[in-house]
Amino acid sequence: MRTIDLSTTNANLTEVLSLAGDETILIRTPEGREFVISEVDDFAHEVALTAQNKELMEFLAFRSKETKRHSISKVREMLNQE
Repeated sequence: MRTIDLSTTNANLTEVLSLAGDETILIRTPEGREFVISEVDDFAHEVALTAQNKELMEFLAFRSKETKRHSISKVREMLNQE
């Protein structure tokens, strides 16, 4: 991660975004506030959005508590009955 301190450097947005294409950028303002800029990876973005889906997360939590297991032969038998 690269840090750009705006109290000592005058960087424009185009330069910062160009740098963010290669690595995550931490921008520190003269007042001490900090911001992180990084390129959005489509998969990482999708994971983040999915994790915000409360209904899906509740369903997955419920499913992860199931302890009943079926052998592959039992699953095939169950599928052939339909």
